[in-house]
Amino acid sequence: MTLSKHRSRQIYCLLIACTLFSHSTFQSEAAEQVCVVASVRPLATDAGIAAFEQGGNAVDAAVATALTLGVVDNHNSGLGGGCFILIRRSDGTLLAIDGREKAPAAATRDMFLRDGKADPELSTMGPLAVGVPGALAAYDLALKKCGLKTLGELLLPAAEIAEHGFPIDRNYAGKLADKAQFLAKFAGSRAALLKLDGSAYDEGEVLRQPDLARSYRKMAEHGPDWFYRGEFAAQVGQWMAENGGILTAEDFADYRAVERTPIVTTYRNWKVIGFPPPSSGGVHVAQILNMLETFDIRAEHKQNSIHATHLIVEAMKLAFADRAHWLGDADFVPVPQGLIDKNYAKSLAKRIHPDRTGEVPAHGNPPGAAAKFFGQHTTHIAAADSGGTWVAITATVNTSFGSKVIVPGTGIVLNNEMDDFSSQPGVPNAFGLLGAENNAVAPGKRPLSSMSPTIVCDSSGEPVLTVGAAGGPKIITQVLLTLVRCLDLEMKLDDAIAAPRYHHQWRPDHVLVEAALPQTIVDGLKCRGHCIETIDSSGVSQAIGIDAGGKLLGVHDPRIPGKVGRGVRTERE
Repeated sequence: MTLSKHRSRQIYCLLIACTLFSHSTFQSEAAEQVCVVASVRPLATDAGIAAFEQGGNAVDAAVATALTLGVVDNHNSGLGGGCFILIRRSDGTLLAIDGREKAPAAATRDMFLRDGKADPELSTMGPLAVGVPGALAAYDLALKKCGLKTLGELLLPAAEIAEHGFPIDRNYAGKLADKAQFLAKFAGSRAALLKLDGSAYDEGEVLRQPDLARSYRKMAEHGPDWFYRGEFAAQVGQWMAENGGILTAEDFADYRAVERTPIVTTYRNWKVIGFPPPSSGGVHVAQILNMLETFDIRAEHKQNSIHATHLIVEAMKLAFADRAHWLGDADFVPVPQGLIDKNYAKSLAKRIHPDRTGEVPAHGNPPGAAAKFFGQHTTHIAAADSGGTWVAITATVNTSFGSKVIVPGTGIVLNNEMDDFSSQPGVPNAFGLLGAENNAVAPGKRPLSSMSPTIVCDSSGEPVLTVGAAGGPKIITQVLLTLVRCLDLEMKLDDAIAAPRYHHQWRPDHVLVEAALPQTIVDGLKCRGHCIETIDSSGVSQAIGIDAGGKLLGVHDPRIPGKVGRGVRTERE
């Protein structure tokens, strides 16, 4: 069969570049089914592969990985936090599940103000910082909609790890040491995560969490109701009432994970699928790509990599200015669909000066801003199987160990997601992000998030890449850079993930660059008027693509330890 010129070029790019290829090549594996999982913890990746090999699919593998991360990586994520789940089913349909935390019913707009000023400690640590967790409800919904295993089946192996313990690595030990003085303020956290004398565990020592194991087993036995309408909700509600919190058992009972309509846009010949508000990632990855689409980034980069980097930084800056003003929970505030309008992106791109940094004093005004709206510390898990199911889960408890609160006897780290609201418009949060009225605190509202689970399909609709990241607002720019490097610069996926990153979020007005970024590019940005701040790492990404042979290829970020697992299962009649 003769390929069209367009399709020939597309396959050529996929083979040469970023490991992306038509999914139909999987048919050569006959009855052998394959699943690939990438995460930041080997034990979690192994749990995902085991779920697949025991009869599950990529959704089961991703959820098993996420549940295990709540044991072995609970400074980043867990059932006391939230998540966004993006799924491309084997039949090509899309599903976005919003498991973002919600503000308690008693929350008020000014709850973090003292003497007229925002007190950041109130929104980052302790009882007032906690939103209603949504991760468990989202995982359960994903399994019921798309999985082949039950929640209980996937919880029990994680409970075993919590019971028997695991040796902590250097990264976990460093997080514990850094936060030990704050964890020690709360009896449940001190008992669960620190030694008897209040000191942190060292690298290589075994951390056992019997209370967390008990909680996992209770959920396996009784389902999510134990968490949202049973013993756990009652325990949290009582502790909050005794310690100055406002979160109640009724808040837990009222929580529901929500199905959203994914954001589907195009970038050149690709279909890019992102998560809608309250994620800002899906909107602004699409918005930045729309701006960059007006340039020939591949040609620009070949001719002058400094110039190409400058264009990308300026597009980031324009998008983050819009983020600060327009983004929030679309169930509560109007978020204009015009933010991802191609013509709006062209108008923004025209503001980018080719030779110098531009002033962005305020947000732009997208079309339909008064009429047309969207419907309403972190880790990322990538999973895909040869049956055509692709999954991107980004989960979080916000900053390391969330609110630092574990209610005694539960073992579950509670989030501090209330800090992702704008405690006071114009005052930056823990990540330096500014927000406006659209992201102000309100009862039952979900705080804005930078989490950006993303799936890319070719022009025929076949999935070729899934990517997501951890790192606060730098999640958006990590995902963006991976897409540009693969789709425009035709880099291999592992090289695209490993390459030095840079980030601009409008305010403060400087470019964060990883120390490994070539000095020639840093100097070139300075010559164009950019202020530069050097950092060691901009965050951590996980991705899955397809290699030149048509097989699933997982990549974990080399910036920290992680693991890609590959499971094989032979289907028997």
